[in-house]
Amino acid sequence: MSADPDERERLLARFGRRFDAGSIIFRDDEPATEAFLVQEGRVRLFKQIGAMERSLRVVRPGEVFGESALLRGSTRSATAIALDAVVAVGFDTTTFDEILVFAPEVGTRVAQQLIRRLRDAEDQIEILMVRDAQSKVVVALMKLAQHRGVGGDGRPQALELTPLELSAQVGLDVDSVKRIVLGLRESGYLRVQDERIEIPDIEALRELYGLLGVKDQLRGGTGREAGRPRALSRGA
Repeated sequence: MSADPDERERLLARFGRRFDAGSIIFRDDEPATEAFLVQEGRVRLFKQIGAMERSLRVVRPGEVFGESALLRGSTRSATAIALDAVVAVGFDTTTFDEILVFAPEVGTRVAQQLIRRLRDAEDQIEILMVRDAQSKVVVALMKLAQHRGVGGDGRPQALELTPLELSAQVGLDVDSVKRIVLGLRESGYLRVQDERIEIPDIEALRELYGLLGVKDQLRGGTGREAGRPRALSRGA
């Protein structure tokens, strides 16, 4: 949002919303009344499918969620829960015009977020089409690194990313993602500390993805090993 602290406080005074950690912000299938621009804390979006709970994404400060509220008569397509104490700017189609008067850059931020969501949706379709579980994780990491500014200088690239966020990106459960990331770390493709994943050599990760594709073709693309990911060692 705005770098001006006074302007930020004015916006929060008029349009601010606060949610305690663990509280439900909105539920799937409810009428969509407000969109939110997160200022503090994190929000988890998930979908309940029968007895299964599927994580969709984790929203961090500076990101927008619940944007379907900008379309009149829409309903929620997911449930949102506050992972931490959350402070957000809330707006509907009417108050959004008011916010633009206070801080036009908010409109730019929202537009950028919506464009990014479209790009992420395209990426996710590509990732979900990959059969092998390990390949899903590898291609997701490559795309995240690319979108977050990986350069060609050969320096290690770091991603602030939780297993929950990565599992939402690739459509796998968190435990499977953790096993795959551990295997990649043990093979030297990643370095991991807390919620930080570092890619020492992006080209090596690309080469691994190519090798995994060959492996999938050799086994006939049946996906028999999708539930038993095993990282290839570098140079394999």
